[in-house]
Amino acid sequence: MGLAGLCILLVEDHGFQRRLGLRLLSDLGITRLHEASDGFQALDLLRAMPAPPDVVLVDLDMPGMDGIEFIGIVAQERLAHSIAVVSAMEPALLHTVQVMAKASGLRVLGCVEKPLTPGKLAAVLSVYETDAGEGVVALDVEVTLEQAREALSRGEIVPYFQPQAEFGNGKIVGVEALARWRLPDGRMVPPTVFVPLMEAGGLIDELTNLMLVQSCAWWKRWQAKGLDLKISVNVSAQNLTGPEVADRYEAVLREHGLAPDQVVLEITESSVMSDTARGLGMLARLRLKGFGLSVDDFGTGYSSLSQLSQIPFSALKIDRGFVSGAPTQPRKRAMIETSLDLARKLDLKVVAEGVETVEEWQLLAGLGCDYAQGYLISAAVPGEQLPDAILRWRQTHH
Repeated sequence: MGLAGLCILLVEDHGFQRRLGLRLLSDLGITRLHEASDGFQALDLLRAMPAPPDVVLVDLDMPGMDGIEFIGIVAQERLAHSIAVVSAMEPALLHTVQVMAKASGLRVLGCVEKPLTPGKLAAVLSVYETDAGEGVVALDVEVTLEQAREALSRGEIVPYFQPQAEFGNGKIVGVEALARWRLPDGRMVPPTVFVPLMEAGGLIDELTNLMLVQSCAWWKRWQAKGLDLKISVNVSAQNLTGPEVADRYEAVLREHGLAPDQVVLEITESSVMSDTARGLGMLARLRLKGFGLSVDDFGTGYSSLSQLSQIPFSALKIDRGFVSGAPTQPRKRAMIETSLDLARKLDLKVVAEGVETVEEWQLLAGLGCDYAQGYLISAAVPGEQLPDAILRWRQTHH
């Protein structure tokens, strides 16, 4: 979808600023424009719209209901596909608001600093991408544990694969397997909805096993096409519960002709240890067998240093929240620099998530990051589309 196809709501209390924003958006070819002068009017408008807008551009400093409260309600009621913050406030505050919005389940395109210009608006809106292969994400979908169980048995939940590129030469060296659930009507159930449901309902082990088995099957097909890729699979702390897990994972790989050193298991930092002794033993066994272990979303948990000192990780992933906008936000750059310095001292490879712009790529490359993952390279795609996605990147990367 080009910019002209976007549906946008601009929420701005200052009349002149609002008219200017609408004119600039119109000059970019956008015709599906809506406006609101405050948060209350915007919420009434959103609730009455037949479908959520693609982007809500919201000013933070508004009377009555400020932008932060407004964003919280939009997230809670799932009233928009994504937001972008418009403000002249300090960068630290803007970063906090973005983290809050993402934690609430909203996609955040970034910040537009006032005064508005066509270039600033085009830059933030260009981040919005809809991949036809992903389908339409159902913002208001509600699913039950039984539906999830049936979806697993019917094969409705499958892995999509997002490529990871080496900063040194741009070569695609690996992929992350991401679970995707398409309903019979074509809508996609967000992982933020079904993964916690499966964790709570005891299905997460079955989901992880499915991702591993299907990823291995795709690896064999790609290998036949000359693609030699490492595979990253997300593992919940709840998967690491019995001594047989490492043997079971190894058996799946051997069955498909893979060695453990071709697979990286990604463990979310904030949930890595539910049972310290048992969890550490299981992680140690996985490393002993040759599996890579990556701490996912590094920097978003509360015990980063203690986790890294106790667990035999081989890599860490810098969370997209630190990558997005880092070229112009000193605090984010500082977090990235610190993470990379720590990784070098601990001999860990580093993957930066959410790389969406050439400027972010150049910054991370200059700081010595190892690998990039994000929309700049490719969205997550079904296995059969991966070779074409890699070819497109080869033909266009900078």
